[in-house]
Amino acid sequence: MTNSWRFTTLADRHRALGSNLEDWNGMGTAWSYSKGDPDAEYMAIRTKAGLMDVSGLKKVHITGPAASHIIERATTRNLEKLMPGRSVYAAMLNDGGKFIDDCVIYRTGPNAFMVVHGNGQGFEQLTMAATGRDVSIRFDDNLHDLSLQGPLAVEFLEKHVPGIRQLNYFSHMQTSLFGKPVMISRTGYTGERGYELFVRGQDAPMVWDRILDEGKSMGIIPCRFTTLDMLRTESYLLFFPYDNSEMYPFDNEGAGDTLWELGLDFTVSPGKTGFRGAEEHYRLKGEERFKIWGLKLEGKNVPGNGAPVYKGDKQIGVVTQAMHSPLNNWTVAIARLPVDCANDGTALEVRCGTHGPIKATTHSMPFYDIEKKRRTAKD
Repeated sequence: MTNSWRFTTLADRHRALGSNLEDWNGMGTAWSYSKGDPDAEYMAIRTKAGLMDVSGLKKVHITGPAASHIIERATTRNLEKLMPGRSVYAAMLNDGGKFIDDCVIYRTGPNAFMVVHGNGQGFEQLTMAATGRDVSIRFDDNLHDLSLQGPLAVEFLEKHVPGIRQLNYFSHMQTSLFGKPVMISRTGYTGERGYELFVRGQDAPMVWDRILDEGKSMGIIPCRFTTLDMLRTESYLLFFPYDNSEMYPFDNEGAGDTLWELGLDFTVSPGKTGFRGAEEHYRLKGEERFKIWGLKLEGKNVPGNGAPVYKGDKQIGVVTQAMHSPLNNWTVAIARLPVDCANDGTALEVRCGTHGPIKATTHSMPFYDIEKKRRTAKD
């Protein structure tokens, strides 16, 4: 564990499963387990359910009369349409209109929000926007986030939480689980129907143990953090900075990608202005230097992150994340490609240092559940 200053109360559980608690976002995180199998974890989430500790996500409470104005300035979403009990996915930009973080905004009351973000500059962005405003910002490191994902997640939870089956996608509820206070959000990072359980740190070990013990007969198992890479690749869910120019820098300019390049322009509420970077965001439409796009690869060999993508004898792009699905029997990848390759059917080649050349074809994303019916199911 390196450079960690935040600590999960589930550390002993992760170590027992063989994790070294590698650092992510300042917290020792179970990137891998020596026990278990990532393919089995992937299959559990796609066909049954799996439980992950994603407490490394940062939770920021914003309250007060100016709370909505702060978030309006810092993010790309219009909060006047966001009612208590609902949440929304949003992006954050710098003054140059370039992506610096993403987040989920939860409205918990008229003047109360929780913003959950990853490894970017979200907290700094919110703090800067709050300067001189009537607002309170509190970073909450006690609140843990347990993610129960998969088609049977609702089957398990409805035994304990009345009304959970009626909770709509991107809605949340204040309730109890196993006699402890919890906020349950119908969100996740897998492309499946799933729930995030926000619990106090002192309650997290008991909640973790009860879910795994009582859910064992249903096939619910603990899952490492990097199992998300398999799931997110199929479902077109980006992970800052691993799909960004911060990881794969340009030759002649600094890091920073536009929402148009990342395919995240949908996170800007229609007609919204006044958020940080808005003017540059709109100006940069049509000026894309690349596109985040998909590849379908021949065979079962998975190229590593950063594997170069060639068109003929010229390198034109890079693989940012790839996976082979034992369920769908395909090998797919997220890649950074030229704009003229953002289509279906262009023949390319990935040159992998481990497996050698791999034939690839451009393909739009998501690869899996294209109409997103699984994650939004209402039955």
